[in-house]
Amino acid sequence: MNIAVAQSGGPTCAINASLLGVFRQGLKEQTVDHIFGAINGIEGIINDNLINLNTVIKTDRDIELIRQTPSTCLGSCRYKLPEANSGDKVYKKITECFIKHGIGAFFYIGGNDSMDTVAKLSQYFESNRIDIKVIGIPKTIDNDLEYTDHTPGFGSAAKYVAATIQEIIRDSSVYSVDSVTIVEVMGRHAGWLTASSCVLRANGELAPHLIYLPEYALTEEKFLMDIKEAKQVHKAVIVAVSEGLKLERANSDENYGTGEVDSFGHEALSGIGKVLENIVRNNIGCKVRSIELNVMQRCSSHISSKVDIEEAELIGEQAVSAAVSGETGKVMIFKRLSNTPYTVITETVSAKDIANKEKFFPREWINLKGNNVLDCAVDYFLPLIQGEQIIRMKNGIPIHFHI
Repeated sequence: MNIAVAQSGGPTCAINASLLGVFRQGLKEQTVDHIFGAINGIEGIINDNLINLNTVIKTDRDIELIRQTPSTCLGSCRYKLPEANSGDKVYKKITECFIKHGIGAFFYIGGNDSMDTVAKLSQYFESNRIDIKVIGIPKTIDNDLEYTDHTPGFGSAAKYVAATIQEIIRDSSVYSVDSVTIVEVMGRHAGWLTASSCVLRANGELAPHLIYLPEYALTEEKFLMDIKEAKQVHKAVIVAVSEGLKLERANSDENYGTGEVDSFGHEALSGIGKVLENIVRNNIGCKVRSIELNVMQRCSSHISSKVDIEEAELIGEQAVSAAVSGETGKVMIFKRLSNTPYTVITETVSAKDIANKEKFFPREWINLKGNNVLDCAVDYFLPLIQGEQIIRMKNGIPIHFHI
């Protein structure tokens, strides 16, 4: 049989490593002939826009470059399939594409919404007695998939966030004047990435002095009180805040949501850092700035976590093995056995149990004031950011793989 792989959702530093894992394991399996890649996720299957990866990935150098290239080599999409029992013609198009190319197994690399596609596709094939296996491979910097200990892409994003905030700490500490710096980090409903900035404590840093997550609502009055208390101890106060923070304000028309939603109903968020900056400026009056890390936190492969990249490739390999052994409608997950030494294994769970659900940062890991996280979180995060890749460079700049 032939197999196909596609990438979906937001880019990460590790999503191409999972693609590479599927490709390399596919080459090893005697039952697999050709490995196809779909351009722009499930849309590539619907539109029959596939490429034969056997003709694209040819050398060890190609493999090395794919491993260090951020974002998605095959392109991405945010396409929501209709219900599997809807009779929609899109499922006929998908089936025709797979049959045309002799596809016996399909691997979808993505987050919560992508696992919705895995669940629906596998249900459709099963209901219509079509023997095509469908396996989901997790990916998201939000780290918010149920059942899995963590998700590929998260460790590298956490490493970038921590390193960047540490540099911000150094920059903000050089002046004699009081200051407040607010760093806005990605995280719509779950605060895992923002919380991960606490790993700086392992290197003796006291900042971020305040960490605010979507899991804990904040009032403007409470925020100002926290800032004033922190200023009594620290000349340069550093705040890490999730973009999806729920901020309760008595009288304000200032809106930090764009009002735009994607096909899955998720609102595009941006601007909570600027809102908090203006609150400090208008009520406290010290030097204040906000910094939105934006897309850099998910695509900065030059400081990716080696653990993250290696695990992303491994879970891609294990997905192929699962499909070849007969599994379908499943999502690969990590199960952590130990922090010290750090040990994980891969398992599978039903895609229906993961699709469209979110795993939130544990409330028991947030302090009673709701303005920071506890040290137990450091033990969870620290193993995920370990190690550095050896990056191939040209003219002093990392080289990326292009299809």
